[in-house]
Amino acid sequence: MPLHNSASFLVKRSVVTLTLTLCLFSAQAIADDTLTAQNNAASNPQQSAWEDREPEAATGIYEKQAATATQYMVSAANPHASNAGLKILEQGGSAIDAAIAVQAMLTLVEPQSSGIGGGAFILYWDNTEKRLYTYDGREVAPANTEPDVFFKNGKVMSWRESVVGGKSVGVPGVLKALDKAHKKHGSLAWDSLFNATIKLANSGFEVSPRLAGLLVRDLHPALNEFEAAQEYFKPNGEWLKEGELKQNPALAVSLANIAKQGVDYFYSGPLAEQIAEAVRLAPTNPGKMSTRDLRNYQAIERLPMCGDYRGYQVCGMAPPSSGGVSVYQILNGLEQFDVSKWSPQGSELVHTFSQSSSLAFADRSIYLADLDFMGLSAKPLVEASYLATRSALISVDKPYVKGTPGQPYPNYAFAQDDAYELNSTSHIAIVDKDGNAVSMTTSIEFMFGSGVMVGGFLLNNQLTDFALSPEKDGKQVLNRVQPEKRPRSSMSPTMIFDENGELYLVVGSPGGSRIINYVAQAIINVVDFGMNIQDAISAPRFTNRNDYTALEKGTDITSLESELTALGHDVRIIDLNSGIHGIQIEDGKLIGGADPRREGLAVGR
Repeated sequence: MPLHNSASFLVKRSVVTLTLTLCLFSAQAIADDTLTAQNNAASNPQQSAWEDREPEAATGIYEKQAATATQYMVSAANPHASNAGLKILEQGGSAIDAAIAVQAMLTLVEPQSSGIGGGAFILYWDNTEKRLYTYDGREVAPANTEPDVFFKNGKVMSWRESVVGGKSVGVPGVLKALDKAHKKHGSLAWDSLFNATIKLANSGFEVSPRLAGLLVRDLHPALNEFEAAQEYFKPNGEWLKEGELKQNPALAVSLANIAKQGVDYFYSGPLAEQIAEAVRLAPTNPGKMSTRDLRNYQAIERLPMCGDYRGYQVCGMAPPSSGGVSVYQILNGLEQFDVSKWSPQGSELVHTFSQSSSLAFADRSIYLADLDFMGLSAKPLVEASYLATRSALISVDKPYVKGTPGQPYPNYAFAQDDAYELNSTSHIAIVDKDGNAVSMTTSIEFMFGSGVMVGGFLLNNQLTDFALSPEKDGKQVLNRVQPEKRPRSSMSPTMIFDENGELYLVVGSPGGSRIINYVAQAIINVVDFGMNIQDAISAPRFTNRNDYTALEKGTDITSLESELTALGHDVRIIDLNSGIHGIQIEDGKLIGGADPRREGLAVGR
C-alpha cells in the first residue's frame, strides 16, 4: 500500500477506518575528546567538517531497562520531565496535557535541547475517535528575512558564524502548537500544567551530568559571549557543575504569566517585545524579528503521512518535516527483503539499509521543504510506481554506491541545498489512561540554540535549517530562505498501528539529520526482529545520509567495518548520539523505552 497524505485510510484486514487529519564522563575524557577532535581537524578537514556538524556531543551511557505499566506512561529526556508528565496523567490529564507539562520542564532542566523558544511537530492519537491529528509548530522566518541572510562579503557564512545570534532565530512555534492541540484534546485547565516547573525553577534543580558535560566542553561558538546566557550558564566565570543547585526565577515568571494569560503573553504581550528586542539587538548577527512576526505566527494542523510496512501502518509528519516521507522511503526500500532472517547487526541489513537511506536522503536534499511555498504535494515522492523504481536500485550483493535523486517532479528542476541541520532536539512519547497518545519531537536546533536568552529560556537558531545558498548553478533551492517560510526539518515523530487499527508504537528521536535513520532502525528492530521497544532503542546504531556509513563506536557492530568496506562503503566509527524515546502497546500492556545514550526515563502506572 503506498503512503497516503489524505484524510483517511483503511487498515488492512480491519473494519476500522482511521480518519486522519492530514553517563558518565570525566574531565580527562572530555580533554581527550577535544584533543582528538583537534587532531582529526588537522589531518582530515573533510571528516572534521562532518564531525563538527553533530548536534550534541556524547556524554556517556546510562543503563536502562524497559518500563511496564497498564494505565499510562511517559518517556522523556529527563527524569524531572517524565515525572512532571506522569503527575498530570495521575490527575486525570490527557496525553496533550502531559506533553505541555513535559515541555515546560524540559525548558528548565534540558535547555540545551529544546524549550519554549523553539519549535515542534506533534502527533496526537485520539483513541475514542480512532483519529490521528498532527500539529506543525515549526518556526518561521521573520517577514523581513532576506534571501542572502547567511551571506557575508558575498560568500556563505561558515556554520560557526551563522548559528549564533539574532539572524538565525525563527519565530518560535512550540507553544502555539501545544495550545492548538490543548484546545481540542486537553482535559485539565491550561494554567494547571506549568506548576511543577514553576516550583522547581524557583527552588532550584540539580544540574544533570549531560548538561554539565556539554557546558564544560564549550562547543557552542558564542554561548559565553551573550550576557544573559553567560550569567545563567557561567556564573562567577565557571560553567555550571554536575549536581549544582540551579534556580531560574526568570523562567518561573515567564511560565507563570503564560499559565495565567495563555500563549498571548508569549506572542503578543510583554514577552513578545522582549523576544523581538533580544533578536534585533543581539551583539552578534542581529536579526529582523518584530513583534508583528510573533503576533502573526500560526500553528498548522496538517494531514499525516501514513503507509503500510509489513501490514502495519506507519504514520508521521508531512513536510516541512522530512520524517514522514524519508522514514517511509527507507522502510519501503527494505520491504522487498525478508529482513527478519538477517541479524539486526549484520552486514546484510546495514548494507541494504544504507542503500535505501542513501536514496531517501538524495531525494530529501532536493525535494523536501516547506512545500506550501511552491504549491507542491509530497505525494509524488511516495507514489507506489515511483517507490518501485527506487527500490529496484537496492541489492544485497551489489556494491554500495551513493544515491542519486529521482525525478518525482519531472516539470521542475531544483538544486541540492546546504543546510546545516544541527538539531539539538528532544523527543516525548506519552500514552494516557484512555489510550490517547502523543509523539512529539521538539527542538531549538543547535546545542543551546542561537545562544540568545530571554525570559529564562534560549531562542532557537532554526533558520540555519534553510539552505544557506538560495540557488546553485542557476537552479533555485527548494529549501531556500523566504519570508514567513518554515525550514525543512529532520524531526520524525512517528506512530505505528497494527492490522486492527490499534495503536502499537509511539517513537521518535533527536539527533540532527540522523533522526531519520534512528527512527527507521528502531521500527525495524521492533517490527522485523520482534524486539521490545527498550531493546530496539538500546541496540547498536548505524546510519548513512548518502555520505558515509557510520557505525556506533564502542559497540559490537564495529566488527563489520572490513566487510562493509569491501562492499564499497566509506565506513567511519563514531559516537551516534541518538535519544530515542518510545512506548509499545502489546497485550494490553505499555512497554516504555528510553535511550541509554542520554539521561531520559520511561515511567508509568
